[in-house]
Amino acid sequence: MSLFRAVAFIGIIILLGSFNEPIHIIFYGNSITAGYGLDPENAFPAIIEKKLKAEGHDVQVINAGLSGETSAGGVTRINWVLRQPVDVFILELGANDGLRGLNLDQTRKNLQTIIDRVKEKYPNVKIIVAGMMAPPNLGDEYTKKFSTMYPDLAEENNADLIPFILDKVAGNKDLNLPDGIHPNVEGHEIVANNVLQVLKENID
Repeated sequence: MSLFRAVAFIGIIILLGSFNEPIHIIFYGNSITAGYGLDPENAFPAIIEKKLKAEGHDVQVINAGLSGETSAGGVTRINWVLRQPVDVFILELGANDGLRGLNLDQTRKNLQTIIDRVKEKYPNVKIIVAGMMAPPNLGDEYTKKFSTMYPDLAEENNADLIPFILDKVAGNKDLNLPDGIHPNVEGHEIVANNVLQVLKENID
């Protein structure tokens, strides 16, 4: 191979490589996703990005969590968030609806609207639904309806499900801030592992 051809070949490889895009992952949620009370780098989305990059995955994680966000609030800002590309979309909303005892039919409708808009903008997107649990003081019927809402949404939308994003964290005072609701640094490490069990299946 002549020197000219060798240089041209290398140039083509470099040019093709420049078009490789990272996997864009958006975490869309409330204070759990935002990392309430912590520095952003200690929130589970940032932890996940570090872990995936350490394993050689080319990813870009966007933390679109907002403390206090309800499902209705999520609907109002989803179009703005979708200005950026997304390959994997993790939906973590609804917990604040449950804490306020809001109508779950409307909550479910709101979550479905968010999913619909994501799919409309990015038809090839992979959706992951993060399950939550409602406080037991709202009654058995409400609690059951809340907990089944997430697996139902996942099934209806051909999405993957994280059964309970706060698994092994909720109720453990050593893994939460003094408010007993939001994970501390150690808690976010466990939440990251809960999410990674499902997320890795969508990027490998």
